[in-house]
Amino acid sequence: MILGRKLTGKTMKFLLFMFVGVVHLLPLASGKAIYGNGPSQRTFQEIKEEIAHYGDVAKSIINLTVYGKAQNRSYERLALLVDTVGPRLSGSKNLERAIEIMQQNLKGDGLENVHLEPVKIPHWERGEESAVMLEPRIHKMAILGLGSSIGTPPEGITAEVLVVTSFDELQRRGPDAEGKIVVYNQPYTNYSAAVQYRMEGAVEAAKVGALASLIRSVASFSIYSPHTGIQEYQKGVPKIPTACITVEDAEMMSRMASRGNRIVVQLKMGAKSYPDADSFNTVAEITGSKYPEQVVLVSGHLDSWDVGQGAMDDGGGAFISWEALSLIKDLGLRPKRTLRLVLWTAEEQGGVGSSQYYQLHKANSSNYSLVMESDLGTFLPSGLKFTGSDKARVIMEEVMSLLQPINITQVLKAGDGTDINFWIQDGVPELSSGLCVCDCDLTWADLTICDP
Repeated sequence: MILGRKLTGKTMKFLLFMFVGVVHLLPLASGKAIYGNGPSQRTFQEIKEEIAHYGDVAKSIINLTVYGKAQNRSYERLALLVDTVGPRLSGSKNLERAIEIMQQNLKGDGLENVHLEPVKIPHWERGEESAVMLEPRIHKMAILGLGSSIGTPPEGITAEVLVVTSFDELQRRGPDAEGKIVVYNQPYTNYSAAVQYRMEGAVEAAKVGALASLIRSVASFSIYSPHTGIQEYQKGVPKIPTACITVEDAEMMSRMASRGNRIVVQLKMGAKSYPDADSFNTVAEITGSKYPEQVVLVSGHLDSWDVGQGAMDDGGGAFISWEALSLIKDLGLRPKRTLRLVLWTAEEQGGVGSSQYYQLHKANSSNYSLVMESDLGTFLPSGLKFTGSDKARVIMEEVMSLLQPINITQVLKAGDGTDINFWIQDGVPELSSGLCVCDCDLTWADLTICDP
């Protein structure tokens, strides 16, 4: 999903310095006061001093990751997987092969309680697809069908195009859309705003009688590169084929329409959905020494779309999450709470694997001290996003100060993500990695809950 700077080994290793250790100091999960005058409470100054005590541990992790034997390790591990397996679409044999490989690798790494938790996941295949502009000139268009889209009839759909820039414009021009292919040329302001057209574009077009929808790719920049992603149908609304087109083609058709040109497109899509497939979330741990029943969860998703290797989305996030446990193990540290790695499956289809994990484990949500995910890209970070109480944020800021040597200290708001949002309603604090200039993320190494 993300276009950005080249992913290098050194850049990736910088992503391994995030702290979940603060959770042994305060009751983050319930949103209760973190410090006070009660018999079991500690003053902020006492907590601050204990955090500072872990400065040497932080330096040892930094040195091992940036300068030591772990340098480039997660990059090399990831490169081997994506080169060997390739794309890992939900329901595909490639995904199941990747899960098998990861289970073997986690066991080989000496991690504990390595196991697979069964889930049911969607199985959709895009098939052959094409789009050709027939009027006002012949032009073969690059497209990518959106996940869960239905296909067209074998002969395709040939229809006139209606270009709109927003859902509001589509409503105003609703009568003009009947029997046509709606093309969305929504302006890109930010991902959250633009992705609504990918998610809901087919439904809104179907409501006004359109035969299909083509959505301008959700991207701030394009080199004639269509993007894919999930879209959602709505009960009671006819299902129509839907795909993304390039920014360039969306702009071109918008210009043509503004001149009064009649635009005709032939769309062919062989997309099909199959019965849900069997799959797994992949789990590994380092068992806690003092509170083994309490869990700090780090995660990334192992599945990807079918049109790339899934290195950035989200192989990088999955592998730096694994690396966090490897670093702790290499240094001979033992967390006070259990550090659990989960590699989710079928995130791209709407967090399917993580949803089923939550349903299986939510009865024990009070034992989850912190949940974390990395799924915004593996670039050079500057901090992390955190969701929790204001007092918990103050503590987290102290923890992050240990990263001053590499200038990764920011604590920002809105620590959420597709695979961890299920836990917000239970009051579990969440971290979703940090920001750099392209809103990408940082991940973690457990610094302050460790016993030598």
